[in-house]
Amino acid sequence: MDEPRKRNANRSNVEKKCVDKNSSEKKNSDLTCSKNNNLPLRVFSRIVVITSLLIIVYFSLNDEKIKTFAKQSEMLPGKGQIIECSPEYLKELDKYEGCFPKDCKRFVTDKVISEQEADKLLTIAKKGLELGGSSGGASILDLHSGALSNGEHFVNIYKIAKNLYTENDFNIYRVVKEKVKYAVAHHFGVDRNKIYLTHPTFFSEITSKKSVTVHDEYWHPHVDKETYKSFHYTTLLYLGDYNKDFKGGRFVFVDKNTNNTVEPRKARLSMFTSGRENVHYVEKVSSGVRYAVTISFTCDMQHAIDNPSTDKYKN
Repeated sequence: MDEPRKRNANRSNVEKKCVDKNSSEKKNSDLTCSKNNNLPLRVFSRIVVITSLLIIVYFSLNDEKIKTFAKQSEMLPGKGQIIECSPEYLKELDKYEGCFPKDCKRFVTDKVISEQEADKLLTIAKKGLELGGSSGGASILDLHSGALSNGEHFVNIYKIAKNLYTENDFNIYRVVKEKVKYAVAHHFGVDRNKIYLTHPTFFSEITSKKSVTVHDEYWHPHVDKETYKSFHYTTLLYLGDYNKDFKGGRFVFVDKNTNNTVEPRKARLSMFTSGRENVHYVEKVSSGVRYAVTISFTCDMQHAIDNPSTDKYKN
């Protein structure tokens, strides 16, 4: 009982100090006591206001900097975004008749390739990739050259696995490639006979494993035309679903004021001009496995490559 009495006595003393002043001091005393009593409430109110403003600014900035261009949850007949071509890209394409784009842009559609075709391609990809695999989180399989990630290096799949693929496998691949080629010609307004499949064209498998070599670091912003000189039109065909088969791994176009993201969806085809107007990167995959096919086209016939076939086993 002594402790409560002490607290009550102290409270009485404080109150008394605030009241028992002569008239000349009372006004200042009242002001001081009022300030002391209101201080915690004012500080708390300011903290609430400042925190609220910071939250609003944070989410406003993120909304401005990151926009979803194509959601996994929506089926897109076609969605495009026209952008200004880079001068270097236009200057080079001016040399190739019938290959100059109507517009530089990026275009996404879920209507060119069927899910059944995507599933067949995924089976083809897994059949080869399971024979190798990078030490890090990114592996590739190139059916044209035979290159397969294996540890920190590459091996030739046609040398290590004779007759792994049938002519039917290659026919499926060729049919999809032709559909993609027609789509590029149509949406960019170029002559389909003036664009050619080029190297590298490959399957990719990305996991959350830590990178080991530079080949595993897929998340750096880059320009396809500067990485691969032969590229003029880039396409990506996704073989799995974002937030279902894997997390992370969105494709991000880096623009001046916003970053526009494409969320992978099985059988979704994304295509874009390969110049500096389309700087991009892939988010790090945080879980699951992300499969896709990069199919690239050139306007330069000297950089054209043949379709893969069982003839690869004869070499």
